[in-house]
Amino acid sequence: MAEPMRRYSVGYALAPKKQASFIQVSLVNLAKERGIDLIKIDSEKPLIDQGPFDCVLHKQYGEDWKRQLEEYGSENPQALIIDSPEAIERLHNRISMLQVVTELEIECETASFGIPKQTVIYDAKMVSAIYLENEGLKFPVIAKPLVADGSAKSHKMLLVFNKDGFRKLKPPIVLQEFVNHGAVIFKVYVVGDYVKCVKRKSLPDVKEDSLGRLESYLPFSQVSNLNTCEKNDDKYYKLMNLEDSEFPPLSLLTDIARGLRRATKLHLFNFDVIRDNRVGNRYLVIDINYFPGYAKMPNYERVLTDFFWDVLNRNDKSFESLKKVHCEKEVRVLVGNSGCGEDEGTLPVSPLKIEENENPIQV
Repeated sequence: MAEPMRRYSVGYALAPKKQASFIQVSLVNLAKERGIDLIKIDSEKPLIDQGPFDCVLHKQYGEDWKRQLEEYGSENPQALIIDSPEAIERLHNRISMLQVVTELEIECETASFGIPKQTVIYDAKMVSAIYLENEGLKFPVIAKPLVADGSAKSHKMLLVFNKDGFRKLKPPIVLQEFVNHGAVIFKVYVVGDYVKCVKRKSLPDVKEDSLGRLESYLPFSQVSNLNTCEKNDDKYYKLMNLEDSEFPPLSLLTDIARGLRRATKLHLFNFDVIRDNRVGNRYLVIDINYFPGYAKMPNYERVLTDFFWDVLNRNDKSFESLKKVHCEKEVRVLVGNSGCGEDEGTLPVSPLKIEENENPIQV
């Protein structure tokens, strides 16, 4: 008689909205067929009293939750944690988030990559005193909250066309150059060693001679989307060139994904890439997100089930890092004005500082 299939338990701790989008019946059933049971972690009970789990999948924050994970890991040393809270926290700061991109050493003969120029303002009193030219920037600029923790507040961004728009800024804020990119953004999903690139519509290009006719600022919920009012504008859709836009070189995306995975010690994330219209073969990483909306990724159920299987069966040596709840504490030094040159991806820190088309690839 054949031995019964060993079953694995994956406990998930997700916010209600994330749970509703990610824990689909199709994913639960496919995982169950592979011997993997997805079990909801009760947020009203201590984690240590639940399980035991072979793996804890989470997207929750806070000191209490970090303490619970540490306690659970100590009592269950064989349990895997996806991912380390300390590793995730690096993505909560839009400066340290993109700094990791500048640390990558990647060679590509057909293209180059970097990040947009950006600066950070910490003091509200200094907003009106800033001169973009001194920061290596010019209008328009994107104003983003420094904190990127997935909250509604962290998604409140503005496209600022002139200095009058600065009146709406509430520091700490990051000012990032707006780069014309053909109204197309490339979203690169990473699941362990698996990578998938998809195209999405983005902000339309802004002509320099039109700045004087525009409002002082334009709010939008995410960098890749205009607000609802703008989306319904037929003129917006006429500017889209989604079908005609070519994907970035697969080798470049693969190397960036591998480098980010190694540098961040994360296994579930995505990064957004745009093509700089000023230099056709140059690509800019503009955002990195932990545990993105995978349900929007084609065939996500199979990809995530394969990932769970590989993790639980130790099929990839890199998954050994999941045993450790803690990352080594790092001294996070922000890149200063004397940092990388423009070709490497400039990340200046303001002197004002007071303090679906798809393209799957395998890494």
